[in-house]
Amino acid sequence: MFARLRRLLSRPAALSTLSSLAAYQQWAAAYPPTAHNVLMQTEEAAMLSLLPDVRGAVVLDLACGSGRYARIALERGARLALGVDNSEAMLRVNALPLRALGALDSIPLATACMDGVLCGLAIGHIPRLQPAAAEIARVLKPGGWALISDFHPFVFLNGARRTFTGADGRTYAVEHYAHLYSDVQEAFTQAGLVVECVLEPRLDPSFAATPAGMGGAPVVIVYRMRKPL
Repeated sequence: MFARLRRLLSRPAALSTLSSLAAYQQWAAAYPPTAHNVLMQTEEAAMLSLLPDVRGAVVLDLACGSGRYARIALERGARLALGVDNSEAMLRVNALPLRALGALDSIPLATACMDGVLCGLAIGHIPRLQPAAAEIARVLKPGGWALISDFHPFVFLNGARRTFTGADGRTYAVEHYAHLYSDVQEAFTQAGLVVECVLEPRLDPSFAATPAGMGGAPVVIVYRMRKPL
């Protein structure tokens, strides 16, 4: 597990960095549909601790990847869960019955059609938050919620990188931008959402082998936001 996590968030020399689209084009066939390392398990636990009651809700899994959060929403009673991602490769291996091609800053849905938006570990792939924040706010119904996670900026700024092994056997870093809490709050507040709660979970201190660059600092950051009535 720890060897895999070191590959996921590591800082080897002279890594080639791929755009998120290019990375997932290569990664899709091997990308697991579950939280497949301790960092993602930490992220998922924090997300689920803040997840509102989704029974009967219409939920968007934005930048859905493998459809992990849409499936969780359906398991918890959501009436409908739609996955949207900008990677055709990820959508092809995604087993969700409802999925569509779309980007964080261009969601192919009507205004005020969603009770909730789940967006896991994706906003770090985009350099500017404002367009994505505006789109998330647009598709939410009044009173709707957004639950958004990201790799913690402290981890990235300390030199760790999200990496994967490509089909060619080489290790690549994935395009990532560090968004501070203040950046996220400003972008989503301007879009008309209210930040209700923030979690910054750390890895369990009992872990004997802590990957380089992670130390005792938070490894992910999770935001719950609300669109006012």
